[in-house]
Amino acid sequence: MVLYIYHQTSSIAVKRYTVEIKGLPESLNGYTILHLNDLHNKDYGEELINLIKKQHFDIVAFTGDIIDKRTPDIKPPVKLLKGIKNKPVYFVTGNHEWWAKYPYRKSLESHGVNILDNRAVKIATGGEHFWLLGVDDPHTGRDRLGKALKSVADNNPKILLAHAPRIFDEAVNSNIDLVLVGHTHGGQIRLPFVGAVVAPGQGFFPKYDYGLYSSDSTRMIINGGVGESVFPIRFNMKPEIILVKLVPSN
Repeated sequence: MVLYIYHQTSSIAVKRYTVEIKGLPESLNGYTILHLNDLHNKDYGEELINLIKKQHFDIVAFTGDIIDKRTPDIKPPVKLLKGIKNKPVYFVTGNHEWWAKYPYRKSLESHGVNILDNRAVKIATGGEHFWLLGVDDPHTGRDRLGKALKSVADNNPKILLAHAPRIFDEAVNSNIDLVLVGHTHGGQIRLPFVGAVVAPGQGFFPKYDYGLYSSDSTRMIINGGVGESVFPIRFNMKPEIILVKLVPSN
């Protein structure tokens, strides 16, 4: 059992999703987002960087908690960012960035990271585009989706980065096409046929713990994360990186 838990905590899985997006321009067919979150300043050495380098993607979306409030250390995330600096990186804050009151922003921006604090940017290729929105941490109530939407100038697809899944209902009401979040760690401990035992902000047997969710035309993917919080163990929930391929809906 000890060896199993060690393996579950230290080996990184690669999860792949293909998501149909209504109105996605043909030039963006197959556009792929590498989604990372919840590092909690865990240091994988070169293992995580080497795994990422083997993947094919267009941009990186990092949805918060790069550090841990108990031992905030910017060196592991900076090492990771240096290893993937050949791709654009977009970041939104998590609760641990706020709780630690850590001056991470200058470090991230000095390494070319684009911080989306309640704003949107246009992601363009081949003369066509979609909108990438980012909100500040929903878990601590700093998200302002309405403010981010003010930057959106047309009806092209909208993809939202946020730290916690509590943003989902508002995203559905705002006709967001896809939401990428983390925060739950997939529960870290998952029971067969049951799922996560507990998740932060939702308590026991949470509604939104891990994987793909849909409501109306909005989809949400919850990433299990690459680090741990509170207890440094995982059971039936490996650390993971996610690749999200966008394709036009039929």
